[in-house]
Amino acid sequence: MQAKEIKPGAVLNYNGAPVLIETVSVQTPSARGAATLYKFRGRQLVTKQKTDITLKGGESLEEADFERRPVKLMYSDATHLHLLDQSDYNQYAILLAEVEREQSYVTEALEGILALIYNNECVGLQLPTAVELTVTQCDPGIRGNSATSRTKPATLETGLIVQVPEYLAEGERIKVDTRTGDFISRA
Repeated sequence: MQAKEIKPGAVLNYNGAPVLIETVSVQTPSARGAATLYKFRGRQLVTKQKTDITLKGGESLEEADFERRPVKLMYSDATHLHLLDQSDYNQYAILLAEVEREQSYVTEALEGILALIYNNECVGLQLPTAVELTVTQCDPGIRGNSATSRTKPATLETGLIVQVPEYLAEGERIKVDTRTGDFISRA
């Protein structure tokens, strides 16, 4: 895959390991004849280390031999998150430490979770860009403050704390962006 075709979410082989591309930045040349540089920041799926990759426009990397499989959360214990493959009913266990960021968005009812499978082993999770969660604890709103766009902290059903508008109350369902952790809207 050529450098100009690589998008966030792609998984490529770099130094013999699969790397999930998280961000892409393009540096255009200021001089004639200079090459456009593509800078990628990624995370190795096996070792979880951050990796920076810089390529010229004509250079390329090959795609990693791995697959994304739809899964559903079965249960979570003290050390692992246990997932069930929706197509062939295989079970995968992944360490909680490896999916610490994703864990605060995952519920048993969440649809659209993809397991990243490399060498028949689950090495990561890919979540939908927005998830619906229930507000379990927040301060009550104050009447008359709707003219300003002030926010307050709210604790969600997974333990995640998100800044929400003052008009929201406990028990309401909201949409949260899984990339940034920000409030999007009511569900």
